[in-house]
Amino acid sequence: MRNRTLLLALLTALVLGIGAIPATANEQGLPPGSRAVVRYTEYGIPHILARDFPGLGYGSGFAAAKDNICTLADVYLSVRGERSRFLGAEAKPDGGLTGAKSNVDSDAFFRSLDATGAVHRMLAAPPPYGPRAEVRELVRGYVQGYNKYLSAGLISDPRCAGKPWVRPITEFDVYRHVYAITAGGTDSFADAMVNARPGPEAKRGNVLASVRGSNANRDRGSNAIAIGRAGSAPGRSSVLLGNPHYPWHGSQRFWQNQLTIPGKFDVTGASLLGFPLVQIGHNADFAWSHTVSTSANFSLFENPTVPGDPRSYLVNGKPERMRATRVTVPVREGKPISKTVYRTRYGPVVTAMPDGTALPWGSTAYSVHDVNAANMRALNTWFGLDIARNTKGVAQALRATQGSPWVNTIASDSQGHALYSDAQASPNVTDADVARCGTVLGKQLYAATGTAVLDGARADCGPATDPEAVQPGLLGPSKQPRLSRPDFVTNSNDSAWLTNPARPLTDYPRTMGDIGTQRSLRTQEGILTAQRRIAGTDGLPGKGFTEANMRELLFRDTSRAAVLAGRETARLCAELEPGTPACSALSTWDGRFSLQSKGSLLFQRFFLKVAELGSPWLVPFDPGHPVTTPNTLNTGDPGVRKAFRDAVAELRAAGLALDTPLAAGQYVVRNGERIPVHGGPHALGVLDVITPQWDPKRGNTEVVHGSSFIQSVEFTARGPRASTLLTYSQSADPSSPHYADQTRLFSAGKWVRDRFTAAEIASAPGLQTTVLR
Repeated sequence: MRNRTLLLALLTALVLGIGAIPATANEQGLPPGSRAVVRYTEYGIPHILARDFPGLGYGSGFAAAKDNICTLADVYLSVRGERSRFLGAEAKPDGGLTGAKSNVDSDAFFRSLDATGAVHRMLAAPPPYGPRAEVRELVRGYVQGYNKYLSAGLISDPRCAGKPWVRPITEFDVYRHVYAITAGGTDSFADAMVNARPGPEAKRGNVLASVRGSNANRDRGSNAIAIGRAGSAPGRSSVLLGNPHYPWHGSQRFWQNQLTIPGKFDVTGASLLGFPLVQIGHNADFAWSHTVSTSANFSLFENPTVPGDPRSYLVNGKPERMRATRVTVPVREGKPISKTVYRTRYGPVVTAMPDGTALPWGSTAYSVHDVNAANMRALNTWFGLDIARNTKGVAQALRATQGSPWVNTIASDSQGHALYSDAQASPNVTDADVARCGTVLGKQLYAATGTAVLDGARADCGPATDPEAVQPGLLGPSKQPRLSRPDFVTNSNDSAWLTNPARPLTDYPRTMGDIGTQRSLRTQEGILTAQRRIAGTDGLPGKGFTEANMRELLFRDTSRAAVLAGRETARLCAELEPGTPACSALSTWDGRFSLQSKGSLLFQRFFLKVAELGSPWLVPFDPGHPVTTPNTLNTGDPGVRKAFRDAVAELRAAGLALDTPLAAGQYVVRNGERIPVHGGPHALGVLDVITPQWDPKRGNTEVVHGSSFIQSVEFTARGPRASTLLTYSQSADPSSPHYADQTRLFSAGKWVRDRFTAAEIASAPGLQTTVLR
């Protein structure tokens, strides 16, 4: 493997006209004639240096392709609508880009977007609608760098080496990809859009349960904790933990990098593959992360159709014809397949929710209004964050662009501030709007989930313009929750209400999230972690946060569910499985999901089933005590008892002892090497979220999503100091030396030293530097 890697590096240098330079040279600048310098520190992390933004993009595109060419090529194949042509119509696409279940539906979705011209119109617009000049230069350079790597013909990944679908890209491909990521509401309806047809009257499905279910089971989440000066240990002005929970495979993998134009631009962190900007990370003055928000990013409209003509609908009593977009998808197996997407003035017509719940198209047609369907501002938002200098600058960048899609922002700065902001692209739907325009279903749905269903028969119920908003149909920033604190703010994918329990947030419309409702066990764990460390009651030395003890607390892998239900579970075990080693293990278990924890795997399988019961607690939720209720597991509940018996049966069927250590039943396999993985699922209240894939014959043998790019950053008088970890490693290429190296670190509970300054980079052991000419 090592010889192959060295050979590839030599061939790359010969073919591309690049050269290796000594590790100690050129730390502060670029050699004459170079476009970019890529300095690789430990674990293959690239630090990209250039004179200008086109050069910076060039280095980024080249380095990203070198690490993940097959994943990126698959992304561009998708957004071009060409999967069926090369891979077959019925094969399953990457679920990170759309909710389509087949290639042909994915292709029809993206081709229908192209046919509307929406992305072209956004690109033609000046900022803030269209990308700012620096962003365009980054994208232009990124495309050139990606194509330069591709032209060398050095792809080693067997998944795509020599495949005809791996082709040069255009700038439009990059913008298509950005659009696919930001427009998460529309994308999730892809199947329901391209297959929407009027039919006989049928009963509408349980949309309320559908939205609740999809919110509870989304595959993206995160924790973030920002600590201000009052919560930091002496000598620190602030500390930040960023811990996004994202897919371990496919298009939504993070890739770590640093982007530097000396004296002008310097930021480090991670971005989703294909984005030539840092999306979470830090610069010299502040650090930030994102968490998935509870804000409803789309609304539904009920449109009464014209009797006898279901492709026309009534607005103010007058018929309007739906706009039909017909697209044709080339297919590898035979004749092209054509599909038609229908749109009302509010958005595309759909006949199902993302989970398949029916929305029949008969006397009524449903259409989706997604505010991110007109959002190309996200790149401007991340550029603004990359260059911000404090939390005030963060708040200003979010307000000025309103391009943040479906995420909260949590930040801390060198001045000692901690900020939470949910300023993002949210629909301008207020409580008063729903009272005036909500349908019967819509009012129920809005109260329960924040998603509105509005009366499409009335023109005055359409998307309203907020004078503060940069785009029609957006909610103004002053109506969105925000909190700055000297002690701490945190979010674990619940609403803004308990960002800090000392200052509950309540002044925002339901579309942004709920208020006064039960928090997840993970939210409870995040708040308690912050409170106890600041008070010094968590068993660690001293009071207040450092980046080191923040790391230690995350990898304690403490389960809030185990704290609340561990003793009752041990007693239940003694009753149902008397005398077994499992009961002894549970009675002495420390409630942590560390690799050697005995009893944790049995508890995991048990509590995942308990969490589906709704309310398994004897003490119900109390809004006056939201961090400590509900509690006390009801072991007399027949559902709880069945859950325990089923969990016991699952472990035995998988050939695992009931008291087996977590490492024996939760792991991934990389190139034949079995790597144990610590952490636990969201429902168990573990901050280090790991969502494993259960194999009935072997246990948890793969990670679907969970902790991904983790950063712990502190600011001192000498600048930022940080540790990072990319849990699944930098490259998805099995032949890369960086395919599983950080995964081994994650397994061992170790981190990577963050190298930000030129001196830190130059001192990295084994530094490799490549000049792109």
